[in-house]
Order: sequence, then C-alpha cells, then structure tokens
Amino acid sequence: MTEGTNVSPPRRLRRPGQARRVLFAIAAVVVLVVAGLAVYTFVTEEPATLVIYTYPSLLGGADCGAPAWSTAFGEFESAHNVKIEVECPAGTLASTLLAQQNAPGADLVIGLDELTGPEADADHLLVPYAPPALANVPAALVQELSPDDAVVPYEWGYLGIDYNASFANATDGAVEHATFSDFVDNASWARQLQVEDPSQDITGEEFLVWQIEYYLHVLHESWPTFWTAVLPHLPPPAPDWGTAFGEFTSPGGPQMVVSYTTDPAYAAANGAAGQYNSTVAWSNGTAYGWRTIYGIGIVSGTRHLALDEEFENWFLSGTVQNLLPETEWEYPANDTVPVPPVFAAAVDPSTIVPLNDLTTPSEVASNLTGWVNEWLELATGAG
Repeated sequence: MTEGTNVSPPRRLRRPGQARRVLFAIAAVVVLVVAGLAVYTFVTEEPATLVIYTYPSLLGGADCGAPAWSTAFGEFESAHNVKIEVECPAGTLASTLLAQQNAPGADLVIGLDELTGPEADADHLLVPYAPPALANVPAALVQELSPDDAVVPYEWGYLGIDYNASFANATDGAVEHATFSDFVDNASWARQLQVEDPSQDITGEEFLVWQIEYYLHVLHESWPTFWTAVLPHLPPPAPDWGTAFGEFTSPGGPQMVVSYTTDPAYAAANGAAGQYNSTVAWSNGTAYGWRTIYGIGIVSGTRHLALDEEFENWFLSGTVQNLLPETEWEYPANDTVPVPPVFAAAVDPSTIVPLNDLTTPSEVASNLTGWVNEWLELATGAG
C-alpha cells in the first residue's frame, strides 16, 4: 500500500511593514541557507539498511531471489529511503537466529511458521509488535501462530494428502474422505503414501504434529500406534518436500504424498487440472486438518526498530498480500485480499476444522523435539 502524503493547507504570508523589510530579507537569506543545508544533508545521507532473513522460494523465487521481490520490497525502499538486503541462511531460520542471539545479523525474519515461530519466541529471539494492519487478519491465525505477536501471520494454508487420479479410481473415490485409520487398516494404501522425514524437513514435522493432534484429540488414542502400523509399508521417508513431490509425480512413483491442499489450484494454473487432488483427515463426516501459518517477526537486537515496525505493517498491505496466492500458493493473511478464481480447484478451507486450536503454540514447541525423537526411534526400530 502506498503511503498517503499529508498536504498542508496554503500558508497566508503577511506583508511586513517598511521598517521591517531589511530584517525580513536577512532572515530570508538565513532560512534559505539552512534549508539548503537540510536538502543537501537529505540528498547525501546514506539510506538505512534493513537486513531480512527468509527462505529462497519466497514469492516464487529461486536461489534467494525472485522478480516479485523488486515489487514487494522496492516500494517500501522508495517510500522510506531505505535499502533492503535479503539473505537466505542455511539451516532453519529459527536455528540461525538462535546461533546469532548475541550478535544478530538481521533486523527482520520472514518465514517462521507455526512450529518454528513459537520456538524462536520461547528463546526470546523476537520483539513482539502488533501492527495496525493486523486488524485485517483473523484472530484465529494470530492465536495459532503467536498470541503475543512476536510473529505476525502473513499467509496460511492447510497440509494435505495429494493423490493422483489413478488412486482415486482404484479406491472408488474413498481416498477423497481418507482417515488416518485407512492407512493403518490397508497396507496397500500405506505403500502408496510418500511422507517427509520429520527430523529433516518442516513439512514432515507438520505432518507428524497433524497426525499426533488427530490421534490425541479426535480418536483419543495413542499416536505411535499409527506409525508402528504403517512404517513397515511406507516408501522411505523423503529428506524434504521437493524430493517427496518429485517421487509422487514420477512415473511409477507413489500415488500419494504429504503436501498442501492448494496443490490442485497450482496444477490447474499450470495446465494440469485434474491430474491430482488433495484431501485432509476425516472422521465421522468431519474434515480435520493442520493449518500451516507463516509469519514475519522483528529480530531482538535490531538496529532499526521503527523501520521494522513500518515494514511489518506494510507486509500485510495489498502490495505484498496480492502477490502471495500465485507465488506462495497460500492464502493471504489479510482477509480483505481476494484469491484468484483458480483457487476454486483447491480444497475449500472453510470446510476444514483446524487441529491447531487444540494445543497452544508454546505447548507444541515444548513437545516437538520429544515427538520427533520418538518418531525416530519408531522409524529405526529402536523403540
């Protein structure tokens, strides 16, 4: 959103009397000299630099850059006489911030999610701030990501289990309303499900949390029973989402993959409508999903707090939010921003009950390491 310009009303100048004209002239010269110095200072002053940590694919980028970045950041740079430097550190954003806790290298971080955001908040790596534009963001997203506003939502979606048309036909459409129990009861289903390793990949972590929350709060059963049943039949867990999706789309590969419910919209936009669809986890006619939420935060120890706050507010404006649907393939956090018609191919998010509401972000953060370690024990047969 372009910031409005405050235009002052015309000033009425009084004509000084004859005896005061010389003084006025001298004063005018002084004013002009001072004004000139001020203009010179403004023109020659080096702009402040905001350093932002994020992930390489932000706004459809690759190798830490995208054409959309000039649109997303250029307007803010011009409006605030600031230079923005974007870096994509190795490892997770949360681990990078923790490693630099005593000497932070960034002012802002874009891309902390509903799992890593609470971790960073618990480690006191962020400065809580509620920007005015947060008024356009549903309160549920804020509560599920960071109730204290240490991380502010800018986009969201749902994890999904994508399946191809062949598997839909083979199951007579039953996969459209799949339950986690279907994979336990049918080894043929489990053999077709490509998952990501939660010890290496964020999508894998999110799927693990989704499965745990479903078992604990929907089925009221012990969550490891799912993995004990399916791990002997699953394809080897992939090290990351890209590898998993590549296996899914390869000839002869598994016919299901843990991914995102907006994938069918992406397929439709790229000439592959109907080649695959997505579902969540059903039970007694209700669809339960895990909401993925990405946020922006101010790094503790920042050198430009006021500018950081301006940027965070601006990131929720239409300038950026309108870019998200067809670059991130997620829903804008600002609910006044519409999604394009192609999103009709995605699973309607209003039909999904988010399991995030059943456990606080801080509780998930405190349990996550233990859950992943327990999964590793099950996966290696050491349990």
